Amino acid sequence: MMKKHSIKISNATRYYPGATRPAIDDISLDIAPGEFMTFLGPSGSGKTTLLSIIAGFVTLNTGSVEIDGKDITNLKPHKRDLGVVFQQYALFPHMTVLQNIAYPLRQRGIPKAEIEAKVRHVLDLVQLGDFAHRLPRQLSGGQQQRVALARAVVYEPRALLLDEPLGALDKRLRDRLQLEIARMHRELGMTFVFVTHDQEEALTLSDRIAVFNSGKIVQVGTPTELYRNPNSLFVAKFLGESNIMEGSSRGTNIVVRPEHVHLKMPANKCCEDEVSKAARITDVAFAGAHLKVGLAFSDGVTGSSLITAGNPLHFQRGEEVLAVWNKANQHIVANEDLTADSTDSLRNHLSEVR
Repeated sequence: MMKKHSIKISNATRYYPGATRPAIDDISLDIAPGEFMTFLGPSGSGKTTLLSIIAGFVTLNTGSVEIDGKDITNLKPHKRDLGVVFQQYALFPHMTVLQNIAYPLRQRGIPKAEIEAKVRHVLDLVQLGDFAHRLPRQLSGGQQQRVALARAVVYEPRALLLDEPLGALDKRLRDRLQLEIARMHRELGMTFVFVTHDQEEALTLSDRIAVFNSGKIVQVGTPTELYRNPNSLFVAKFLGESNIMEGSSRGTNIVVRPEHVHLKMPANKCCEDEVSKAARITDVAFAGAHLKVGLAFSDGVTGSSLITAGNPLHFQRGEEVLAVWNKANQHIVANEDLTADSTDSLRNHLSEVR
């Protein structure tokens, strides 16, 4: 298992020439030694810019980057001792798998016998031992990406930075490689920093997730924390599906995840700790172990419910029902259409209530 290293970003800001706002705006973040940290957000939110700043490919206007407490802000990329994997595999087409993986070791002047041992070790790690003498064109996309991963970790960098590495693959292969990357992280014990716009990928892989929006990190937490307790309407919408309704207090929204919404016939009574809302079923879709039921609530808001496929009640499109959930499973967030000052004030109030 490799030595684990911490990464600390402090007050990082980067402006691109001609842009109307910074690509990243006063971001601070601590990444623990050996952590799998994911940067999640929509296109243009700043996540790749921050990864590139850690790698040294993009310079900061203000702020700093440290590894193990040592400032690396002004170090050239090759001096940072970081592994980087991109969406494009960037393999040398004229080199075999073995030669591609050995390349960074040869560049560092590692003795031949040690190179062979290290390459064989990572070939086993990525389960490509039988493909050592093939050229990249003789490999599938998934196999080529595994070669890129092996090449990035063979010299035992201080951390591995991955910029949407699975984005070019189909869903079935992407799902399989997610498991491979999770296994590599467990076996290596190395710090991983992973960029994606795919919420499912982030939830599957991460120890913690930093959610980006408009150049800022809007929330950091474990997948469970972010899913169950989003701190804003943006996080609630971006990370998983949500039923979002207007709250009873001005400037608030109620967030309820579909799996917590149960359906009852209108004549049924609800318990004291439950909230109910009249709705009409707009769609019923089979989703394996669950049925996904589309809902149009009486106030015009649309939403959904996930119910077990073996539920004895059979719901039909156009049917009137009660959507019911336990109060403990609803989450109140500030309405982001408010002004910044009133939103901050309301969020402070909500945090005190919680």
